[in-house]
Amino acid sequence: MQEQSWDVSSTETLTGTRQSFHCWPSSRLEATRIVAPLGVLLTPLKKLPPSSSPPSVLHYDPVRCNTASCQSVLSPFCQVDFQSKLWVCPFCFQRNHFSPHYAENISETNLPAELIPQYTTCEYELSSHGPQGGASPAFLFVLDTCNAMEELTELSDSIQQILNLLPEDSLVGLITYGTNVSVHELGFEGLPKSYVLRGNKEYAPAKIGTLLGCCSHKNQQGNMMVRDEFLRRFLLPVSECSMTLEGILDDLRKDPWPVPQEKRVARATGSALSAAMSLLEVALPMQGGRVMLFTGGPCTSGPGAIVSRLKTSDIRSHQDISKKNEPLYKPACEYYAKLAQSATKSNNTNNALAQSTSYHVVDIFACSLDQVGLLEMKELVEATGGVMVLGDSFGQSVFKESLRRIFNTYPESEGEDSGKMQMAFNASVEVLTSREFKVSGAIGPVCSLNRKSSNVSDIHIGSGGTNAWSLGGIDPSTTIAIYFDVTNPGTAPLPQGKRRYIQFLTRYQHSDGKTRLRATTLCGPWHNESQTDIDPIKFSFDQEAAAVLSARLAVHRTETEDVSDVLRWVDRSLIRLCAKFANYNADDPNSFRLPNELSLYPQFMFHLRRSQFLQLFNSSPDEASYYRYILTRENTNNSLVMLQPSLLSYSFSGAPAPALLDSQSVRRDTILLLDTFFHVVVFHGESIAQWRELKYQEQEEHASFRNLLQMPQEDAQLIMDSRFPVPRFIVCDQHKSEARFLMAKLNPSSTHDRAEGGGAQVFTDDVSLRVFMEHLMKLAVQS
Repeated sequence: MQEQSWDVSSTETLTGTRQSFHCWPSSRLEATRIVAPLGVLLTPLKKLPPSSSPPSVLHYDPVRCNTASCQSVLSPFCQVDFQSKLWVCPFCFQRNHFSPHYAENISETNLPAELIPQYTTCEYELSSHGPQGGASPAFLFVLDTCNAMEELTELSDSIQQILNLLPEDSLVGLITYGTNVSVHELGFEGLPKSYVLRGNKEYAPAKIGTLLGCCSHKNQQGNMMVRDEFLRRFLLPVSECSMTLEGILDDLRKDPWPVPQEKRVARATGSALSAAMSLLEVALPMQGGRVMLFTGGPCTSGPGAIVSRLKTSDIRSHQDISKKNEPLYKPACEYYAKLAQSATKSNNTNNALAQSTSYHVVDIFACSLDQVGLLEMKELVEATGGVMVLGDSFGQSVFKESLRRIFNTYPESEGEDSGKMQMAFNASVEVLTSREFKVSGAIGPVCSLNRKSSNVSDIHIGSGGTNAWSLGGIDPSTTIAIYFDVTNPGTAPLPQGKRRYIQFLTRYQHSDGKTRLRATTLCGPWHNESQTDIDPIKFSFDQEAAAVLSARLAVHRTETEDVSDVLRWVDRSLIRLCAKFANYNADDPNSFRLPNELSLYPQFMFHLRRSQFLQLFNSSPDEASYYRYILTRENTNNSLVMLQPSLLSYSFSGAPAPALLDSQSVRRDTILLLDTFFHVVVFHGESIAQWRELKYQEQEEHASFRNLLQMPQEDAQLIMDSRFPVPRFIVCDQHKSEARFLMAKLNPSSTHDRAEGGGAQVFTDDVSLRVFMEHLMKLAVQS
């Protein structure tokens, strides 16, 4: 038997996808026995190398299958008859004629880009779509003025810097809120002018025009007049209103309403979001835009409030939520979910790519030492494809740099996209499959479009019951997990050489306003049930992708199940997977051996069990919601860093080297650099810290020590320069309080009550990886 020829590490680079298995079992029964989910991690906007996709966007509409229920896009896996100018769809086997301009020129030596074998991903600029084509997106800033004056000054400064990064034709608007909501009229020259709305109401699109002094009409011409008036007064190109907007930001003052000593400030976050989304829906119904909320505390007034204004009422905790002892939690969740539904309405088209109307993205920047309600607002951000940034202050680099990176542009090497913003809007994805398997669902920043199709499985995972989802706003790192269900019965074995096909059709509005379609087609083999040897499946296993798919599934289950039940599910799944693929003699743990393809998977699950995604101790509901949301939208490599942080060791004995994520790696004379994705920690051993305090690094004879101190700082900066959200940077010393950020992530091989080696002691009751593996081997080999 020839071992695997799968280069799983390069799959993401070449196609923008990662699969848990590349060779699939050919029956439903065998698919359940492999335990790990059959799924694909798709990064729709990932930049691919020129060798695997056309070097530029194709400026014509794709060739589609004529079957109404299929409409797949022409790909290299289609059979082509060059004599009769026909091609056969690999999904429904329909024979299709080429259009005249294809038929005249196509031949075996003159292939269009779509049929070149290595071009499994092609991107088209659609000519028949893109209302308001060429228009730049809008940015509506929603500012919380209940913050301290120092915070408002920092926030105002950050937004003014962002204005300088925007293309000159980008539309901008401003809403400030506290007890009430103020919509600022940027087209009014001379004096600042704003419309004040009550902060205890919800504002529907039909009402917002009247309240803001824009006459409302029933007919289509009247609607256009209302939109034009909005664009003349409240949403203007940044080149026309930057002076006015900067003047308003410079004059920002704390909310003037008096606050009794026994009460919290009245913060109408829910009303402000409602007004902002309604304003964009009326003014720019078919154009990309972002509602960017900057808040410094919990909503306490009006719809969406998460806590009472009385200071005697505590903000909800994990225990309150689990015991259903928080009366405001459920109404707040329902309110923000309703806003999310209004933002992601479907036009109920039967087109192959059901188009959503989620042109408008909601981003939340929460900078506060208190909770602000990210848990309740998560569905609104998730359904629209927005981002979350959680920090302590608007003066932190975590906030300032993260805000700036949202507006990143493509480098000059990107050709026609050079200088354009990387963000995209109104994205949707449809999944087409071969007949032998179906789509179970998706987990990530998605919202179901409720498109029923013949390839939709009865088994639902995540957002299921459909093969098409709205993604809202996406960027080059947005990644969704799509799960599949093999439906072929074992009574009907597949013929030898049979292939399976998946096609992802992602449609989105580019930041220049034009609509694009990206088609990615994957092809893979089946493992025929007549083959008793499962090595082809085993050798095709991508343990990194499988770990991320399993982690997303575990996090999704925490929404409806107790964490203890999820942990038991993780354990049982790992035991069954190892029992299936490991080599061992029954009832002999010492004979247990994992193949290279699965060697790292158990430790990924070990660290998942201890991670902040499943362990709620020492985290607030907002923090847990934030961490889980980031995990479900990041790519494979970033997700793995979240699950199992990376550790580098710096010492006098040689160059920096990767170190085990273990307490034995802590040494008095070394420096450790820990990357957990959310934090970057530079940890100085006890002796290193003492030498630094004695200022040895300032002495010429200790230049090597000075270099040793600088190297982890420089490497930490490199990590943070390419990361979104920007991680918190922590410099700490052994035995000091902030050392907990590193010690909590280490495998506790040495603790206060047991020692398995050298290094530092970790004060925890958790079992070590060695004990975990011993139990795993014992249970996996049981007959």
